[in-house]
Amino acid sequence: MSSIKEIQQELIEEFSMFDDWMERYEHMIDLGKSLPLIDPALKSEDKLIKGCQSKVWLHSELKDQHIVFTADSDAIITKGIVAILIRVFSNQTPEAIVQADTKFIDEIGLKEHLSPTRANGLVSMVKQMKLYAIAYQAQLNQ
Repeated sequence: MSSIKEIQQELIEEFSMFDDWMERYEHMIDLGKSLPLIDPALKSEDKLIKGCQSKVWLHSELKDQHIVFTADSDAIITKGIVAILIRVFSNQTPEAIVQADTKFIDEIGLKEHLSPTRANGLVSMVKQMKLYAIAYQAQLNQ
């Protein structure tokens, strides 16, 4: 299994292959389309991420001391953003997620090419994933 840093490096290399941001957006949309479908029962109010302009549902569960994230969004770009974050953080330990930096987001130029509301949503998604990780970490350390 790849580490968070290895996956981030893969994403940086992947996005660097595209010459312009339209191609990068298209790639992001494709990543969003590849997201596994979330169980419709999980599209509940308590799974919505606060701070996102569009609706983003994020679910997490602990399996073999690794967090598995599933998500969905009603907006294609946002779905692509959450797909990137899931690729980085899903199937990682709570500790690795809590300690992970997110500089790769700047390195692929994501934040600077998003509208301010989408950039805020991105920050909210990362924050929520880290909050889940902190909760699972506390649970494991009991």
